[in-house]
Amino acid sequence: MTNAAIDTDVIIIGAGPVGLFAVFELGLLDLKCHLIDILDRPGGQCAELYPEKPIYDIPALPMCTGQELTDRLMEQITPFSPEFHFSQMAEKLEKMDDGRWRLTTDAETVLQAPVVVVAAGGGSFVPKKPPIKGIEDFEGTSVHYAVRKMEQFRGKNILIAGGGDSALDWTVNLQPLAEKMALVHRRDEFRAAPDSVNKMRSLVADGEMNLHIAQVAALHGENGQLEAVTLKNKEQGEFQVECDTLLAFYGLTMKLGPVAEFGLNLHENLIPVDTEKFETSEPGIFAIGDINHYPGKLKLILSGFHEGALMSQQAFRIIHPDQKLRFQYTTSSSSLQKKLGVS
Repeated sequence: MTNAAIDTDVIIIGAGPVGLFAVFELGLLDLKCHLIDILDRPGGQCAELYPEKPIYDIPALPMCTGQELTDRLMEQITPFSPEFHFSQMAEKLEKMDDGRWRLTTDAETVLQAPVVVVAAGGGSFVPKKPPIKGIEDFEGTSVHYAVRKMEQFRGKNILIAGGGDSALDWTVNLQPLAEKMALVHRRDEFRAAPDSVNKMRSLVADGEMNLHIAQVAALHGENGQLEAVTLKNKEQGEFQVECDTLLAFYGLTMKLGPVAEFGLNLHENLIPVDTEKFETSEPGIFAIGDINHYPGKLKLILSGFHEGALMSQQAFRIIHPDQKLRFQYTTSSSSLQKKLGVS
């Protein structure tokens, strides 16, 4: 049995930084938002993949972590009381007879609104898992694909697998906390930032950690707890390395999921939009953030913030076609300051 429909002004698919800031821009125009996210909390990739990793290119914030950015955005949108539907995937989108959109999630939540905003980053993201027999038995206990809390790994004997930014960043950041640290990669070349690679090599040279040029062949342990890992290379064949924690950073597979079935024109699994309103091929459906495509697109959080601001102006015109949109500045508008609770 399908749940009773919830009516709102705007449905936002994705509660990452860009989706959250869209709530702010829409809220200034008195537009009510409901957000859907497959994760169990706000923040998107910032909260899931690098909550404690520093971000350096947010205007006026020389440095903040993914979690800090999420927390600040949540504080900023508090006056507008958005409603969240976490651990749910947008599954079905239909055009209603009155011109509004009806969205149903996989948890049978039904939302109806004149405007839908797709702010789903790259879609639903899942880690690429190493093809190792029985790895599922260790996942979540001693095998992890992301670091949510660094403190969780204090005093551990850690083996990190991978050669990209995530693998090298966490090798360098977790090494001071770990009892023992080792990195394994199939070749002695890395795709990470040179600074991170240099820091890792310096730690190896100082005897602070080990580097293995090999591949992970097997896991050993009981009841989900790792005790050792078998590595394999041409020179040594198979050999064992003791560890109680494996962090595997083999990249992510980004999937649009059901969004691909919404009838939108797609460009290489991205959603083309115009650069005036960031509207898709379907009037009333917008795409902002990493999931959209247009000439000159930069996949930056700050670009998504700009897209959300322009999207909001057109959303107002769709929702209130009979009202004149008056542009105001938060610094000088007493009505906007009242909405924000700062007047």
